[in-house]
Order: sequence, then C-alpha cells, then structure tokens
Amino acid sequence: MRKPFTRFLGQSAAAGLLAVTSTAAFADTCDWTPDRAVTFVVPWGAGGGTDANSRMLAQMLEQKWEVPFNVVNRTGGNGVTGHSAISNADADGLTVGAVTVEINTMHWVGLTDMTYENISPIALIDIVPSSVLVAADSPFESLGDVLEHARENPGDLTASGTSLGGIWHLALAGMLNAEGMDPESILWIPSQGAAPAMQELIAGGVDMVTPALSEGRSLVDSGELRALAYMHDSPMEALPDVPLTADVLDSGWTLAAYITISGPEGLPDEIACAYEQAVQDITESDEWAEFKDSRGADNVFMGREELRDYMMAQDAALGETIQAIGLAE
Repeated sequence: MRKPFTRFLGQSAAAGLLAVTSTAAFADTCDWTPDRAVTFVVPWGAGGGTDANSRMLAQMLEQKWEVPFNVVNRTGGNGVTGHSAISNADADGLTVGAVTVEINTMHWVGLTDMTYENISPIALIDIVPSSVLVAADSPFESLGDVLEHARENPGDLTASGTSLGGIWHLALAGMLNAEGMDPESILWIPSQGAAPAMQELIAGGVDMVTPALSEGRSLVDSGELRALAYMHDSPMEALPDVPLTADVLDSGWTLAAYITISGPEGLPDEIACAYEQAVQDITESDEWAEFKDSRGADNVFMGREELRDYMMAQDAALGETIQAIGLAE
C-alpha cells in the first residue's frame, strides 16, 4: 500500500496530490504500448538508490508490457551525461529514464543549460530526505557535536556523498548556512555517488556523509555506520529513533531528493499517459510495496501534471539555496 507523503511537499504541490487518483478516469485513452525494447537511462552509478529504484521499475514495466527494458547507467558530468541522454532522445517512448533532483541544480551551478523544462515528467516514484552518517567509531555522538567542532575548527572536518553542488552537498552546505555557519566550514570531498562515499567513510577517508537515510539503512542496521540526523520533520519508519533536524536545529533545516521516471522533451501525450498509468499501477502493487519496505523507504507516487509543478517549485527553492551558499554560476 502506498503511504501518503504530503509532508514532503509545499502546500501547492500537496494540494495537487488530490488530483492524482483522477488518472484512472482517463486510463482507457492511454492505450499506447512499446512494440520493441526500451532503453531506461540511469544518470548515476550502480549501487545507489536511483539505480535500485530504476531497475525494479524497469523490471516491472518489462513484466507488464512484455518487452525488454534495458537499464543503462550513463554516468559522467555530475549527472549531465545521463540527463542529456534522456532529454535528447527520440520522443517515441523507447527511451525513458530516471530524472532526479539534479535537474533542478545542474543549471544553477553552471554545468548545463538543461532544466526540468527540457524533459517530459511522467511520474515521481521516490522522495528521500538526507541524513548525517558517521562511522561506527566516530567520536561524534550527535549532530550538535559535529556542528560545535566545525564552528571551533572550520575546515577540519570532511564530508562526501555526491559531486560538488550535488543534492547531498547542498544538504550539508545549506544546513550550515541555515545555522549561521560558513558553508565551507566542513569541507566537501566530491564522489561518484552515495555508495562509494559510504565506503570511503567506512575506510576512514572522510568524517561524515550526507546521503538519503534509506541508502545508508543497511550499513546503519549492521552497525558499520551511525545515523546522527535525518533531514526531515517526521521519522523514517525503518529507523524511527534517528533525530530529526527539524527538531534539533534552530533553523529547522530539512532537505530531500527525489527520483522520477521521465522522457525526452516533447513526449507525446498518449505515450506519457500510458507510462503514467502503468507506473501508478505498479506503485499500487504488493510487489512494489515490499520492495520499498525492504529499503526502508516510503511508497510514493505523483502524476505528471503535479510533478511538473513540483519540479518548478523545487527548482526555485534549490536555486535560492545554491545562490545563498555562493555556488551559483
């Protein structure tokens, strides 16, 4: 069963969720199906949350439509390579992919001119708040300990989780800025994603990482990492005891990433509608719910019209943060 997720959204986007169920009303008109293999582009590497969600969704779409869905990891350019491959593909429904929150950040930091307006949103399938994770033997017992040390020793601590200017970097720098600290008081070490960053943390190469808590859940459960904070205003069901930044920080700072299935710019309505309905059916299935539960993540869905509004709102909000911390180009 899908869980409601209006707590993740602004008021206007949350109101839009009321219309999501209406997609069933026009399901009969969404009768397009792919007639040959589909390429499913993932702009990030294997092992992370985007890859896992994409592969599961591709597998279930393959089962539903009985044509191959071939997942291709197109990494590089801090997400630009994969997102460009989705945006620039033929708008025939045979190339779709995982457009992520970086579509709202890459252009602000000068990596590309591409924005959310250059893709065709289909459905949102994942929203994941950030976290602050440290190694099991870290001397820091709380987020307050980390911030106190960073205030007294700026530049002494290092963190990782994604590229410079990526969403998990913004999670840390934005939090520091919101708390009245220099965004560079904790140095950012770029990585190719959350999975390699967490391995670097375990190896002692950095002091902390700030990925989605769901991505770090297994390592927290195994005792290899400790979660000091969840950048959200309500607990994660799988790790309910992790302190919330909304509660422990004076600023109440929170931040979440998201994953969508989207298509190239100009995707015909008939094709977009068919994908939207297929994905909605999948997110309502027991199989998808069990997959989400296994990752400790909420099961969410948003249709394409509401998703475009959400992307627009996120673009403005994240751009404001990027400008505030001096990363805008």
